[in-house]
Parts: sequence; structure tokens; C-alpha cells
Amino acid sequence: MVVIGLIVAFVLVVIFSRRGTRACRWRADRTGDKGALRKYRCAACGAEAFTATDGPPRDCKADVNRPRL
Repeated sequence: MVVIGLIVAFVLVVIFSRRGTRACRWRADRTGDKGALRKYRCAACGAEAFTATDGPPRDCKADVNRPRL
């Protein structure tokens, strides 16, 4: 019975964890704002992103600016 409970708990953690934002720590960079777009820089990976909504981006943008080989 305990093993089944542990398996269910593990599955729920995997389903509800937001891996895309786990390591990101977004900081506002007001000097880079462009009109209604707000600039944010991640303190963990250095990625930059712009949002038009309130608050920082929801997803990690670390792989967006990297060139693919």
C-alpha cells in the first residue's frame, strides 16, 4: 500500500512541476524597455526576454538565443 502511495506521489510531482521555470530568476531591466514591452533578464542563465503582460516571463528562454550547431 505504501509503495502505491509513493508511486502516485511521484507521478503527481512530475505532472505538476514546471520544469521550464524552475531555474529562472527573472529581474526587470527597465533601461531596455521598448514602449509597452518590458525587458527582463534571467539572473541564473543570462537569457533576455520582453513581455507585454504584467510580471516576468513564464518560461525559461535560455535555449532561444543559442545558435544550433
